[in-house]
Amino acid sequence: METSDTPEKAPTAIASKSWEEAAADPQYRAAVVDLLGVLAYGELAAFERLAEDAKLAPNLADKAELVAMASAEFQHFDALSRRLTHIDEDPTRAMEPFVASLDEFHRQTAPSDWLEGLIKAYVGDSIASDFYREVAVRLDADSSRLVLDVLDDTGHSNFVVEKVRAAIEADPRVGGRLALWARRLMGEALSQAQRVVADRDALSTMLVGGVADGFDLAEVGRMFSRITEAHTKRMAALGLAA
Repeated sequence: METSDTPEKAPTAIASKSWEEAAADPQYRAAVVDLLGVLAYGELAAFERLAEDAKLAPNLADKAELVAMASAEFQHFDALSRRLTHIDEDPTRAMEPFVASLDEFHRQTAPSDWLEGLIKAYVGDSIASDFYREVAVRLDADSSRLVLDVLDDTGHSNFVVEKVRAAIEADPRVGGRLALWARRLMGEALSQAQRVVADRDALSTMLVGGVADGFDLAEVGRMFSRITEAHTKRMAALGLAA
């Protein structure tokens, strides 16, 4: 369900390495396992949430569209799970450290109606995806390819934009409520991503470049600026003020 509006950042030196070469560093391996674990549980939770949100759909066609979105998320989960197994890691064990944090995020951002559910799928999930795309440039070639494939747009963005813009056109008052909701999602999603990284030493070291390319805290600030810029573009596409 994600879109990739963040400006691309140049790959780091590790991008030229294979997984076998890069994983010789235990800290790097731990960081990648954490990343695949949090992404896997994120996709599993997204599948569960979208399937549940389908019950709020106003008609059968919209219900089918959301179920299709949920199916795409499950396919992503399956790809990540198979990759973890391939590198001799247990998918369940890799996901477990992130269950409580992600479940709490979804509890705090449960949509109250169909339109809020669409905004969460389009805006909230995309913010998290932008964050993980930023991490992907610090991965070996094999891991980066998988992560970017999983974070690729599932092809349903136009559906969400069409539905939200039509709702605002029918009742302009809806726009103000949805803009506030999107701003709340922005704050919660960024806070959740920061908490996830802060709780995992290997992942936080990777984010600031310490595993492969030296620490660069200034780049972390630029990263969040790029994520915010992409969010503003998505809001504009929806016809909402950021």
